Parts: sequence; structure tokens; C-alpha cells
Amino acid sequence: MGLSDIKARIAKAEADAGRETGSTHLIAISKVQPNERVEAVLNEGHRLFGENKVQEAEGKWPDFQARFPGTEVHLVGPLQSNKARRAMELFTAIHSLDRPKLARSMARIAQEIGSCPDLFIQVNTGEEEQKAGVAPADMDGFVAECRDLDLPIRGLMCIPPVEETPSLHFSLLAKIAERNGLSGLSMGMSGDFEEAISFGATHVRVGSAIFGERVYD
Repeated sequence: MGLSDIKARIAKAEADAGRETGSTHLIAISKVQPNERVEAVLNEGHRLFGENKVQEAEGKWPDFQARFPGTEVHLVGPLQSNKARRAMELFTAIHSLDRPKLARSMARIAQEIGSCPDLFIQVNTGEEEQKAGVAPADMDGFVAECRDLDLPIRGLMCIPPVEETPSLHFSLLAKIAERNGLSGLSMGMSGDFEEAISFGATHVRVGSAIFGERVYD
């Protein structure tokens, strides 16, 4: 597929939805991808990437960011509270704020270091027991709690259940965001990002379609 093909599909989906060209940010998911593949995408001019783990990002991105100014890295995977400080210092945005304890830790650390990445609250739209995220019914209260902590909540994130129609979950996320005055919608992956764009996605996540199949040690 490749980067240019994905960007062309995003532009078409934006046009089909009557949205402004460039209103959707493509997060190239670079987890467990060899450095040479990541560098090739950087050389194509792309500057927004996503990682699932703090430790992997620490070993990969400081050097790339020094060599490719303007590169942003977002955390799209789960975050343990004991790694919150490292994550907040490393990532431009974190898409997996999913519980009050983590929110309180981030608020304390933000006061100590004087900054905080943009934050997206992960919503468990399918209310799946095995999946992280705030239940839809608890979202209004959680957003209010995060705002009381002065956290920079930019939007919401969801990963629909694999066996369900994604549009139901994209629509639900958009409604929760609108109700709470949030403009960011982190939703849509390789198989459904065009549909997500039609529901207002501002950030879509695509990995192997850009880089090739992941390489696990």
C-alpha cells in the first residue's frame, strides 16, 4: 500500500464527507517496526508516529527526533501509572488516559515538570470486560474530573470490538465528544479509517499498510 496511497485515501474520504482537506491527522503506527522502515517513512516527509510502549519509544525516537525536526510521537497503547512521568516527557500526545488514578498522577506530574502532552480519553464504547477505557455512562463525570485537574483533554479515543460494526462506535464516540465540547476524535485503523473519517475522526492509526508487516523478535 504505502504512505502516499494511504494519504490519498484519507484525502478522498475527507472530500466524500465534505470535510476540509488535511483535517485528519495520520498517525503512522511504528511499533515493532525496524528502524530502517521508520527512517524511510521519515524521509518521505511524514512527521507523526504512534507507539504502544514507553520503553520501545525511548530507545527509538530521541535520535530520530534530533535528526528529523518537527517529528511528533503519540502514545496509543496502555499506560501504567508508574511510567506516566517518562511518557509525559517523551510523547506529544497520549491517547490512552483511561482511569482516575492515572489522571491524578498526570496532574501531579504536570505541576512538577510544568508541561503536559495533549490527552485523549480512551472510551470503552463496547463495554468489553477485557478492554481498557472509561464506560460511556461514566464519561461526562470523568471529563469534568480531568478538567478540574487542569489536564489538557483534547479529545476521545476508541477501538471498536472486532465483531461489531465500527460505525456504531464511531457515532457514539462523536456524540460523547460533542456533548463535552471536545473536538478531537482518535478512531479508525487500517480496515475502517475511511468510515471513521465520515464520522469526524481527527486522528486515524495505520501501521502495516504503511510500513509492511510487523517484525517481532
